[in-house]
Amino acid sequence: MRRVGLYPGTFDPVTNGHLDIMQRATHVVDHLIIAVANSPGKNPAFTPPERVKLLRGLIKEHDFGDCTIEVRSFGSLLMHFADEVGARVIIRGLRAVSDFEYEFQLATMNKHLNPKVETVFLTASESQQFIASSLVKEIASLGGDVSDFVPEKVLQALKIRYAD
Repeated sequence: MRRVGLYPGTFDPVTNGHLDIMQRATHVVDHLIIAVANSPGKNPAFTPPERVKLLRGLIKEHDFGDCTIEVRSFGSLLMHFADEVGARVIIRGLRAVSDFEYEFQLATMNKHLNPKVETVFLTASESQQFIASSLVKEIASLGGDVSDFVPEKVLQALKIRYAD
């Protein structure tokens, strides 16, 4: 039976850390759905369709082995979306111990809402642990260099978004 997993996030913008977690998630599931959350409250730099388009372009540039990858946006409760797409695994990335408490609460609530879905935590690679989309977005908006933190396509999109 095919193991379907969801990697949910705002991905605003998608970072090298996100790509690292995606790559590593392919060892856990057979089909990975990158689930782009609408999250209007986070004051996103990119619209959900723009984030989906960026992610789809990045997915085409990477080798994910035998795992198939799909990118979709969603605006519903994550556990409802998991049922809709047949996912039984939620992939979450942890950068630091400070992420764990919040992620643990989410995983516990999600388990209560849908006991059929497991949450798997993947720790960020050492070289990616400090990268946060919110910081990347702030640095880019102030004209700083974020080229070490994001793929080239995302860098170009950020430059266009924050052009004076």
